[in-house]
Amino acid sequence: MTIIDLKERTDLANDMKLGSIYAQFGVVLNELRKKQLNEDLIKSINAFIETINASSVTGNDLRKLVKQAQTAILKQVEKEHKIVTKNHYRNLWMLLGFTAFGLPIGVSFGLSVGNIGLMAVGLPIGMAIGAAVGSSMDKKAFAEGRQLDIEIKS
Repeated sequence: MTIIDLKERTDLANDMKLGSIYAQFGVVLNELRKKQLNEDLIKSINAFIETINASSVTGNDLRKLVKQAQTAILKQVEKEHKIVTKNHYRNLWMLLGFTAFGLPIGVSFGLSVGNIGLMAVGLPIGMAIGAAVGSSMDKKAFAEGRQLDIEIKS
């Protein structure tokens, strides 16, 4: 079983944002076609594509539908096959480093100096730690062949 094609739409020429989101979704699907996925996952992906192909909505509603489908598909692929997009772990760990490492470092620095206003000093340190951890995980995923050749743009 293979992933079905996304239907070409004529109404995308008017909306640049929608056109880029729709094209990005098409690229994600092309990248997923290159990977070995199980039948249940392919059926689930095809259900999302059929919903989008059968949809008559346009504009912001279509943009929302495509983004929701893309997010759901990528989460399911990551959960079942550990396949991620480029910089997935970097983006995830940058936020985690910001909150899990940066805030405690900043609070401890601020309390030791006696000025809690210096709490923000730890935030860039935590962000750098998170980015480093995430980048190393992205490199590992690439080396193991678990990375799609696309970076998701919001």
